[in-house]
Amino acid sequence: MFRWVPGLQAVSTYRRQWLVKDIVAGVVLTTLLVPQGMAYAELAGLPPITGLYTSILCLLGYAVFGPSRILVLGPDSSLGPMIAATILPLIAANGDAKRAVALASMLAIMVAAIMLVAGVAKLGFIADLISKPTMIGYLNGLALTILVGQLPKLFGFKVDAEGLIAEFIAFVKGLANGEAVAAAAAVGIAGIVVIVVLGRWLPKVPAVLVMVVLAIASTSIFHLADHGVSLVGVLPEGFPPLTIPHVGLSDLGPLFAGALGIALVSLADTISTASAFAARTGQEINGSGEMIGIGAANLAAGLFQGFPVSTSGSRTAVAERAGAKTQLTGVVGAALIILMIVLVPGLFRNLPQPALAAVVITASLSLADIPGTVRLWRQRKAEFGLSVAAFLGVALLGVLPGIAIAVGLSILNVFRRAWWPYDTELGRVEGLEGYHDVHSYPEARADPPPTWIVIAAEPMTDVDTTASDVLEELDEALNAADISLVFAELKDPVRRKIERYGLTRTINPRHFFPTVETAVAAFREQTGAEWAAPSEATTSQATTGQTAAGTAPG
Repeated sequence: MFRWVPGLQAVSTYRRQWLVKDIVAGVVLTTLLVPQGMAYAELAGLPPITGLYTSILCLLGYAVFGPSRILVLGPDSSLGPMIAATILPLIAANGDAKRAVALASMLAIMVAAIMLVAGVAKLGFIADLISKPTMIGYLNGLALTILVGQLPKLFGFKVDAEGLIAEFIAFVKGLANGEAVAAAAAVGIAGIVVIVVLGRWLPKVPAVLVMVVLAIASTSIFHLADHGVSLVGVLPEGFPPLTIPHVGLSDLGPLFAGALGIALVSLADTISTASAFAARTGQEINGSGEMIGIGAANLAAGLFQGFPVSTSGSRTAVAERAGAKTQLTGVVGAALIILMIVLVPGLFRNLPQPALAAVVITASLSLADIPGTVRLWRQRKAEFGLSVAAFLGVALLGVLPGIAIAVGLSILNVFRRAWWPYDTELGRVEGLEGYHDVHSYPEARADPPPTWIVIAAEPMTDVDTTASDVLEELDEALNAADISLVFAELKDPVRRKIERYGLTRTINPRHFFPTVETAVAAFREQTGAEWAAPSEATTSQATTGQTAAGTAPG
């Protein structure tokens, strides 16, 4: 039971001295959960209250089924555009909010199903489908997409356009036509400045909460509503009932496609964040357990009018700095949000919409990794190209096509490296033991043609039927030239496959040696060859692994 429900184990091993720290951390975390939850809900094209519902249920779901002690899940800036890209095309032209919530809830349930199945099947390695360079490019593109999409809201007006370039052009035209609301722009820009400055110079101060309080205060002091600034208004009172979302059969296909992308990004983000924080606390990462925990969190959110969630590195860091010891921190946060929406639903009625845009924009800036992109340029141009391609995929084609491009590029990059492994020739070098790369030591080469080609086969982990046919053709061609193909350091499972393919019909069964040294010793014993001088040691190249070769006298 502890294995499948880690929350029970946490309760059974809970220490009394942790209680105060978890409660304090829960209070601090709530100050971040509320404004971010509302902002990210609007980023996903949903009513702000759904962000609070989502925060409550995902925290409770993960507290019961999640294996990490302090990982914090919730609405995330990286998932918001993906959710919007999935559900907005399915909503009627009038923008039915109830239908949007139903679609988002079904999307969360689908993400949960994918995660739970993958977790039970121990498919955590799927997170590796997105390599670091392509993830950097994807997040850079996502950051730019979010930033441009929030600019009209920051300046107090709306645009009717889709796509990064179209949205930016519409925003510029709106500014030129005088559609911007000066008071809204002032509130939004000031909010960004407050969050950035406090985050930079006073990192322990809850910058988002401070900005929200100042924005609400400015609404009353300067009567912002009278100056054309949109406000959040009174949130719906009460807690949502258990709801099975109703969607049409025609919606399931597009929703499932979006759920796959969201599940992949959420898993990759969760595994990387969990690994970073587990290293600090001495925990071990349970990839399959994390998938089950994420699945439970999404299922809980989806059944109570929520939307898909992921791990938040920033909120987890806040919880850790506040002294969180267990998932009780998240439970406290959920309880406080419930009390807020039940007892004081009008608490955020005077919160300006541009302030929420400021929250989203600052979050988008944290997604971008410009130093990482520069490092790729300096260290490996090919991976920089992958990063740029993923960036352009998101920026020009959209969020969901962008994640598909990122995954595709990552897989192709793996194939590229596997198809063209490093191969070289080995030779003897004066003053060095063993056999060494002739690219590093050109003096190890010599002209006499070899009579044995020795493949240092330690890097070879498999031989499929295609490779088997190539090896057979290669061996027959070498035999015709009186040259023997010899293997050293070949793993036993690979050798058994070679024997099963019948390659020992042409390859001499005695030409398999445990090390390069024993192969060379056998060659010298058979032929009487001697290394006249290290500079005359001959080498030859093979297409797989590394090779060394010697020549008989004369």
